[in-house]
Amino acid sequence: MEITLTNENFEEEVIKSDIPVLVDFWATWCGPCRMLAPTVEEIADEYDGKIKVGKLNVDDAQELAVSYGVSSIPTVMLFKGGKPVGQSVGYVPKGNLVALISSAGE
Repeated sequence: MEITLTNENFEEEVIKSDIPVLVDFWATWCGPCRMLAPTVEEIADEYDGKIKVGKLNVDDAQELAVSYGVSSIPTVMLFKGGKPVGQSVGYVPKGNLVALISSAGE
């Protein structure tokens, strides 16, 4: 299940999470973001209980996106122990995101 991330819940859901969190930085107007969305949803279902998957709309949380160096979307970032440990930028096949998750030992 995907979590909607906001400025208000980011610290609790991502930074303080006991399990890794895959964060999809996206926007409603972004075509590649919409193309990637079903893949992110599949990963959320397949890895349920092993990782969290959250979506952060960069239009609603610009400061957060900037603070993590997000300059292009979609950007998918993996957080572990409250810190980013890997990222993927642009539309990518599912295998790339699975490799990103696997690189963190999940």
